Amino acid sequence: MITNKLKIGFAFLLLPAILSAQTTKQLGLQEAIDLGVANSKNLKLSQSKIDEAVARLAVVKDNALPSASASFLYNHAEIPTNTLSIGGGNPIHLPSRADAFVGTAAVQEVLYAGGKYKYAQASTKLLTDVARLDADKNKEEISYAVINTYYALYKVMQSKKVVAQNIASIESQLKQAQRFFDQGIVTKNDVLRFQLQKANVSLTDLEIENNRKIINYNLDILLGLPEDTNIELAETELPIKNIEPLSSYLNLALANRQELQQLDMQTKVADYNIKSVKANVKPTVGLGANLYYINPSGNFFPGAEQYIMPITVGATVSWNVASLWNNKNKVAEAKIQQHEIGLQKDILSDRVKTELNKNYQDYNLAVQKINVLETSIAQATENDRLLASKYKNNIASVTDRIDAETLLYQAKINLELAKADASLAYYTLLKSTGKVTQ
Repeated sequence: MITNKLKIGFAFLLLPAILSAQTTKQLGLQEAIDLGVANSKNLKLSQSKIDEAVARLAVVKDNALPSASASFLYNHAEIPTNTLSIGGGNPIHLPSRADAFVGTAAVQEVLYAGGKYKYAQASTKLLTDVARLDADKNKEEISYAVINTYYALYKVMQSKKVVAQNIASIESQLKQAQRFFDQGIVTKNDVLRFQLQKANVSLTDLEIENNRKIINYNLDILLGLPEDTNIELAETELPIKNIEPLSSYLNLALANRQELQQLDMQTKVADYNIKSVKANVKPTVGLGANLYYINPSGNFFPGAEQYIMPITVGATVSWNVASLWNNKNKVAEAKIQQHEIGLQKDILSDRVKTELNKNYQDYNLAVQKINVLETSIAQATENDRLLASKYKNNIASVTDRIDAETLLYQAKINLELAKADASLAYYTLLKSTGKVTQ
């Protein structure tokens, strides 16, 4: 019995660790992007808009189908005064009441309307494609947001790692200073300076941990994970990406940017709109058939020769003659709208070029910073080694020793941040081409 209680107690002691392990998830960058895209509420809304556009296209197609209608009428009449005499002739005697059944069925088809239905279908199909491009653009935005947050978390994790190394080094220096103090080699002030340095670095570690929790939570929300999930990053190294000439990315951007493609489609939509407006001056030709059922007998199921059922077939040609002189301004308005779309594309193309050039130069600058920082780390490492040796030999002051160590670890943090910035700058460059995950 005691053994069972010990087992249960031991299980409760392990429960927090088990629960903690259940909420930790290791993620690579691509896996994070896939999760963000799969769970994005914005993309689900975009898909809803695509479905709405597809349904609208189906409605436009239905409008080109023949129209048909049917009706059935029952009519009952009470005739209190049922005798009619006109001009002194024989009076006409009507029944005191009457019942009648009347039914109609009609089918109408527009054979020619100047191509309006065709233009409407083509225009609506293009607008459906515009909705799909809008969803693609949202997907790129979601992917980039995940990448941005992922690298923000990478920055704080690497900074935390370097700070932990710094704290371990300071503790070692503190033990050495305490030993030197016990031997009478250094003063108490040296020990206090190392203790103060450790406290300052510990405060930095607390701030970094606070930032890590905030970014981790934001990434959980972005990826659709439980809000208490602790994310571990699979990427431990960020290699420098080789890039192509600027002209290659410019060509990609002009071909792939969803906004430019949307404006191209809007131009085609405007062209169909012009054709549709011009079609107003053309006649409309329709064909129709009508069936009538007239049953004045009052019986729902009449006998022979107690009802008639005429069928009519006819064609109609209609032409709004006034459109010959009042339609030209509508055409002019539609052409102006199309011209405005062309101007918008020119403006956007220039904006895309300047954006892409900036992102290209920013990436090159980020790579150059890495090269400079790697050199500075080598210099800071050598300086730290020399000051450590001088301090052991009581040649350098404790301030010089602490400053050298601070410079070294700050350079290490700056290098990790620069690597993350360079990787993010690379994806920013890709985003400006319209394909952030290419």
